Amino acid sequence: MADWADLVGYIRHEYRVVLDDPDEIRIRMSFGDDAETEGRAQVMVIAREVFDKREDWVQIATPFARVDEVDLLSVLTEVGNTLVVGGVVVMGEHVVLRHSLPLINLDINEFIDPLELVAGSAELLEQQFTGRDDY
Repeated sequence: MADWADLVGYIRHEYRVVLDDPDEIRIRMSFGDDAETEGRAQVMVIAREVFDKREDWVQIATPFARVDEVDLLSVLTEVGNTLVVGGVVVMGEHVVLRHSLPLINLDINEFIDPLELVAGSAELLEQQFTGRDDY
C-alpha cells in the first residue's frame, strides 16, 4: 500500500461503503457465522490521520456503546483481559474501539487483520455490554 488513495481504492473494491469523504471512509461489516452474530453488523470508520504534520496514518475505529449506558471499568477490564488489537477511548458520547497503523510500507494484510479484529471485537463488546446492535 503506497498511500491513502491506494487504501481507499482497495476498500471501495472489497467492502460495502456507506460514507466516502476525502479523509474518511465508512464501511458496514456484516456478521453471521454463528447463531449469536447472525444478522449483526458493525460500521467501521477508517480515517486518514497525519502524525506530526508529515506521516500518514490510518485509524480504524468503531463505536460499540454510549458512555452513559455502560460501566467503563467493566468495559476496560474486559478489553484488558481479552483483546489483542486496539484500545478503548471515549469520543463524544460514545465508547469506541480503535487501532492506528502507519500507511508507509503498509501491506494489505497489515490492514485487513486489524480491521477484522477491531470489527469483531467491537461487535462482541456491543453484544456483551448493551445487548443490542446499534452500531
